[in-house]
Parts: sequence; C-alpha cells; structure tokens
Amino acid sequence: MTADPTSTPPAPRGDWRAGLPADVSAEARASLPPARAIRFDSRDVEAGDVFVCIVGGQADGHAFAPQAVARGAVALVAQAGHAGALGDLGVRVVEVPDTRVALATISAAHEGYPAQQMTVIGITGTDGKSTTSFLVLAALEACGITAGLLTTIESRIAGRVLPNPTRLTSQEAPFVQRMLAEMVDAGCTHAVVESTSIGLDLHRLDGCAFDVAVFTNLTSDHLDYHGTMEHYRAAKGRLFELLDEPRPEKAGKAARVRRSAVLNRDDPAWKYFAGRTAARAVTYAIDDVEADVHVEDLMLWPDGATFAVVADDEYIECSIKLPGAYNAANATAALTVAAALRLPIEQAAVGVAACSGVPGRMEPIAGAPFGVIVDYAHTGAALRNAVQALRPIVEEGRIIAVFGCAGERARERRSGLGTAAAELIDVSILTDEDPRSEPSEAIIDEIAQAMLAAGAVEGVSEGHCFERIADRRAAIARALAVAQPGDLVLIAGKGHESTIEYADGPRPWDDRAVAREEIARLVG
Repeated sequence: MTADPTSTPPAPRGDWRAGLPADVSAEARASLPPARAIRFDSRDVEAGDVFVCIVGGQADGHAFAPQAVARGAVALVAQAGHAGALGDLGVRVVEVPDTRVALATISAAHEGYPAQQMTVIGITGTDGKSTTSFLVLAALEACGITAGLLTTIESRIAGRVLPNPTRLTSQEAPFVQRMLAEMVDAGCTHAVVESTSIGLDLHRLDGCAFDVAVFTNLTSDHLDYHGTMEHYRAAKGRLFELLDEPRPEKAGKAARVRRSAVLNRDDPAWKYFAGRTAARAVTYAIDDVEADVHVEDLMLWPDGATFAVVADDEYIECSIKLPGAYNAANATAALTVAAALRLPIEQAAVGVAACSGVPGRMEPIAGAPFGVIVDYAHTGAALRNAVQALRPIVEEGRIIAVFGCAGERARERRSGLGTAAAELIDVSILTDEDPRSEPSEAIIDEIAQAMLAAGAVEGVSEGHCFERIADRRAAIARALAVAQPGDLVLIAGKGHESTIEYADGPRPWDDRAVAREEIARLVG
C-alpha cells in the first residue's frame, strides 16, 4: 500500500466523527474515540490514530487492520459487511457504505472543513492542468489575493513551496485536507487544486467545496484505469457535479462567489461538462468568437505569445512567457477564472505575464550551442502540441527529441507518441520512461512500430528517423551529440519528476539535472 505523506500531523482542527455518514447514529458516534490523525496505510499508524480500511486495486486495507491496531489505532472504519471480521481486535469499528468516500469526508471534518473557509478552484482536463493551475495562482496573487496551490509538481501555501513527494496529482484525501487547512492557517482566502480523473473517481477530492471548476481539453488518456473514454470523461465530470453539492454557506469573501464552470469552448466536450452542473457556464476560446472570453490578435513567438482577450466588450492586452497556442489557451483559462470571480482582468493579466514558467513545462536548459528544452509531454497530443510550439524556434534546424512511454499505463499512448513523432520530429531517440514491470525493449518497440508504420526510418538519416537507446542518460547524451547549432533538443515525458520507476522500485532521476551534466560533459 502506498505510504501516506501526511506524517507528523498537527493537532486536530475538527472532529472526524462529524464526517461519518448520516445513518451512523449519534449514540454510535459518541462511542467512538477522538482521532490524532486519519490514516489509510497501516505503516503510518501511531497511537491515537483512526485507520480507514480502503479496498484498493492491489490490496485490501481490511487485511492490514491488525497491524494498524498493533501500532496504536484506536478505531477502524470498515466497508459495510466487514465489521464482524474485525470485531476481535479490541477497538471500535464503524461500518460505512464506501470507505473511500468516508476517507474524504472524515478527513475534511478532522481538519475543520477548511475548504468551507476559502474560494476553491478545481482544474481538470487531459493536458494543461498544471500549467493552468500555476497561471491561475499568478493571476490571483497579482490581484492581491493570498492563495494556495495543489498540483502534480508541487504545493504552495501563501508563497511557501512544498515539493510533491509522490507521483499522484490528486493526492489522498488526508493530505489534501491537511494542505487546505494549512492554507487557511496561513491566511489564504483562495486555493487552486489540480484535479485528475483518477483522483476524482477515487473521491480524493470530495469535501473540497469547489466554487469554480475549469475544463482545459479532452483527449484519450488513462484508459488503462478507466477502460473507456466514456468512463474517463465521466470521471472528469465529477468535478462539475461537486459544484452542486449542498453545503453550509461559506464565510467571508468566499460567501459572495457565484459557483461557475469555466469551459474551453474550442473543445467539443465543453457542452458535456456544462451539462454536468447547474452552475453557470463561463466559456473561453482561442478560436471560437462565441465564447464569453475569447482571444484576438494572437502572435506566437519562440519564447511566448502576445494576444488580447475580449470579455464583456473589453479588450485587454496580454502576454505569456510560455510558447505555443495551447499555452495561450491555458493563460486565457486563468484570465477567465479571474473574470468568473469578478476580479480585475487587467490586473490578472499582469500576473500571467509575469509568470516566469512552470517547473518541467517547456523549461529551457542553458549551456549548449543549441536549444535544449525539458517538457512533461507524455501523450501523443501533448507531444504534438510541444513540437508545434517549438517549431518556430528552430527555423532551418532540426528538432531532436528524447522520449519514451510509461509501463503499466494506457497502451494507446505508445502508438500515439510514435505517430506524432514520425510526422513532426526530425530525429527521435526512444528510451525509458518509467517502464515499471514491463520490459523496456517491448515498450520502445511498440513506439518504434508506430513510427515505422507512419513512414519514419530507423537509424539517423535524412527525414524523420529514430534510434532506440533504453538507458535514458545515454539517450540524452546521444541526442546532444547528434545536435548541431540551429537544432533543438526536446527531452520529453518526465518534466519535473524526480524518479524513474523500474520493476525493483523508483530510482532518483531528474531530466533537467542530467541534461545539464551531459551538456557540461559535451562542451568540456
């Protein structure tokens, strides 16, 4: 079971028992002890904790209840029908219909319902979630707002940065609620929460009391988990359903916020998400002039873009320091959030323009006699967007890309990456990207077969071509050795991540650090 990052918790800010389902009687609640912390991993349990038995994809938390009690758990939360098997452990057991749902609700109660005290913005979509989250934060702060951030890259609490120690974008509910509570303690009035389909489906973000839900785009991804695009789309739709949840009126400034769905009208799926909530829809677009906030005079540059947004017949000049039309769309989403919150868009645009970038997202690496960029693009659509954004920088040179595909994840990513590379990238070096338990060579071969089918040639030659080098450091070194002045090396797929995951576990890794080391070795 995955270790819980919520170690060394502070004193409870609320009463976890208030988060139990309504059908748990007042008498039963009163018989339960208070909790020091809410845990779902028996290895993290300490004296005074409550252990929630989660039924996961690989393990059943009920089987770990004896270890949790031995480590000091004072109560167990069990799935309906399991209490009898846990009755001999000597602690109170309360049954609930769904322990995953309960983990979120009792975590929120334990932390004193922090989301009820802030304006909370959730951001979902296949691509652009992290970048849009950072841009929303920049827009809020430029408007004088103290805000917090939860993303796959890092968390921020009133300017304090906390790296994300896991690969989870939407971390488990005890961590989410604790971070929201710390934001409240730090004086934050707003929180920006990156919201993944898996996190939403597993109820990790229940209890976040969202006021604004943002949709960036929808393409095929995570079908290894969701099975179908319909399930994938529906999971993302839960964010918009959560806008409609009945809850007590928020305090302070948050009470004056009108719940809104901010939707990318350039993506046909926007109508689906608009239909999942009773909240008002506020649309944005790069191309569709019918959107409530739309872009005019878009000019793309090697290091960013300039454009104007038109909202309520007002024309606001904007810029961004990230290249590509898709990043202009992400910036427009952030400005539309500001509009939905009735913040001054002109001031929000100043914040977006000042945002220097996002870690591991189109991040330049200096020192080589040619361009080097590290980016998180790990799907075919994302790789296409990245290459199309970078092509104007290259002019007469080549784009040389290093990328692979994660093991134990949606297999269609491999063909999508291969096809995109064959069509758009001059030289591709296929390599490891978290192979996990799958053979690296097999993953790379699936990408290679898609490239061959799309007309690429194996071996470095004229036209679209590729090589296979499983060792990621060697692949990066090879790409740098092949590059000439005027070329650009794109190291894609891992971005900000700090490990590569193999069958025997994660190993330390940072594309940015390795690129700098190999550049230093190359230039002497």
